[in-house]
Amino acid sequence: MLKKLIVNGRILLPQRIIHGGILVEGDRIAAVYPGIPPDIEGAEIIDAGGKYVSPGFIELHAHGAGGSDFMDGTPEAFLSACRTHLVHGTTTIYPTTLSAGFEEMYQVIDSLRKARKLLGCGPYLPGLHLEGPYFSMEQRGAQDPRYIKNPDPQEYREIVAYAQGDIKRWSVAPELDGALEMGDYLDAHGILPSIGHSNGEYAQVKEAMAHHYTHVTHLYSGMSTIVRRGGFRFLGVVESSYALEDLTVEVIGDGCHIPPELLRMVYRLKGPDKTCLITDSLRCTGQDVTETITGSRENGQRVIIEDGVAKLPDRTAFAGSIATGDRLVRVANQLAGIPLEDSVRMLTLTPAQIMGIGNERGSLEAGKIADILIFDEEIHISRVFCGGKEVDLAG
Repeated sequence: MLKKLIVNGRILLPQRIIHGGILVEGDRIAAVYPGIPPDIEGAEIIDAGGKYVSPGFIELHAHGAGGSDFMDGTPEAFLSACRTHLVHGTTTIYPTTLSAGFEEMYQVIDSLRKARKLLGCGPYLPGLHLEGPYFSMEQRGAQDPRYIKNPDPQEYREIVAYAQGDIKRWSVAPELDGALEMGDYLDAHGILPSIGHSNGEYAQVKEAMAHHYTHVTHLYSGMSTIVRRGGFRFLGVVESSYALEDLTVEVIGDGCHIPPELLRMVYRLKGPDKTCLITDSLRCTGQDVTETITGSRENGQRVIIEDGVAKLPDRTAFAGSIATGDRLVRVANQLAGIPLEDSVRMLTLTPAQIMGIGNERGSLEAGKIADILIFDEEIHISRVFCGGKEVDLAG
């Protein structure tokens, strides 16, 4: 069995940083050593040079990168997007769809399966995150209004059956007719129901939690906030996310969708064990362009890129990000002032635990899959290992 011994690193554990090393045997972490590791016969020595050694990033919500969108519905699009995120440190991705016709959704499922066979040393793809089309029209954001609708049991049951476990999460507005029943159905089939693009209020969010809606899709983006009627204030999804302590949340941590000060507030109030960083990245991520298309090339919508973020052409709202995982950590740590170990945790162990893969991924512990990064003070990724195999970052 091939062995690698990473030495002279600052090891990012979930709650602290230690100086030490990591022994990798095959595709697993065999040991984590504080200080100077022992000599291991036959091990390839990898000197981290005093840089940080981190778990690979886990992306819960990405639409594409490298000129491709997962909605393009081809294995080549998956490979292109995954490669771009991989070189920036993301070793696990939940490819995310947009509100569209269901014939496109079936095509995405087929492409996921084909891409897995072609990836080789690439990111782990546990399954899809379906974002829509069961959303509030008022909170649709950049989602295409042609496809927004209430949950259709026949429709979602057929695609869940077709996916055979390849859907892992579905974002839905839980106040819609039929959404609570859908939450029960999704949970029974191993799919996480998530509150997204919702105009709900506190009572509806609380009721949704009883139907397995335990996560909130991109907090502050595409959701209701406090309103006043007859002098009384009613909490929206934003405030409910804080009031209901058991809800987990994700935030688009690009420094644009929410300012760093607000990101720090989310971190302080929800904590790193209930907060994930996501990119919500579009196809133009990793490219130098001024406009792009959200969704598939055939049925997508045009958006513009300026000020480091994607916007609707009329500039009334953001349409997604152009961020990669390293940028999320950089924003959280350097702009929001969140400790590095917590900044990394929100992109590693926390999303792994929310998605039920924390026993295999998300932290540097003996027995877990050896998805490992080495990066410097500026969060510039210098080496990436997927399942113990080093990724050729120049290839």
